[in-house]
Amino acid sequence: MQEWNRAMGIIEQDLAATVEVSVLAQAALTSEYHFRRMFSSLAGIPISEYVRRRRLTAATAEILEGATVLDVAIRYGYGSAEAFTRAFKAMHGLTPSEARRPGAVLHSQPQLRFHLRVEGNTDMKHRIVDKAAFRLIGKKARVPLVHEGPNQAIIDFQRSLEPTLTRQMLEWADTDPSGPLSVTDNIDEQRTEGSKLDYWHAVASTQAAPEGFDSREVPAGQWVVFEAEGKFPEVLQSMWADAATEWFPANPYRWAPGPEMLSVQVEANGTHGRGQLWIPVERETQAG
Repeated sequence: MQEWNRAMGIIEQDLAATVEVSVLAQAALTSEYHFRRMFSSLAGIPISEYVRRRRLTAATAEILEGATVLDVAIRYGYGSAEAFTRAFKAMHGLTPSEARRPGAVLHSQPQLRFHLRVEGNTDMKHRIVDKAAFRLIGKKARVPLVHEGPNQAIIDFQRSLEPTLTRQMLEWADTDPSGPLSVTDNIDEQRTEGSKLDYWHAVASTQAAPEGFDSREVPAGQWVVFEAEGKFPEVLQSMWADAATEWFPANPYRWAPGPEMLSVQVEANGTHGRGQLWIPVERETQAG
């Protein structure tokens, strides 16, 4: 985590300056793609949102010290005082002038520091798979990214599917991961709230896609496959969290571009489930 904290220090050197994610990734000794994905998983927000909040936190201090809105807006790269005021109000729920009043309640974004916590009591069932090229076949929708809470667009998409669709697709499922899959792919690089991603209800297949179905060619590559079983849906949520916070920092692999596939089987009572999470990976190198 030393390199990641060095990247956080670069942001703090001058919060009014433009921060290039490629520079942060270089400091963290990894690729920009992997840096963005891991930061979002570890911190719970995209790197762009974190930088925005840190800059607004610093700008708020200047506002409270008496600096004019226009001066602060220019210093922190906003196109106008109005644009800064909108961003300020989105964070605090108050305008800059209201924030100066006694008793105003404001928000702040503390500086992040990363720590590798090793407890030794988490049994993460996983395997590395070298998988040949295959095809996703199913239905997909372009939906907004939601960091917390249910994604209503995904819920609405699933409800819109014909009840017989899954049974029909299972006829083409002839390779791992087996069964119906929930797949996320083609995620906007910035990973900001509301940015877009492709969500699939699909199966993995080596067959040609039938007419009327969406398909995606997935090239040969390496995957890390996590397996978990327990209370549903908590067991699946912890599987994602453990992958980001424990497995990736402790293993010489990084997140690679490609679809992320989740296979889930839930018991009839809906309280117990098991699942497999497939994440594309590549060997980490010192140069990143």
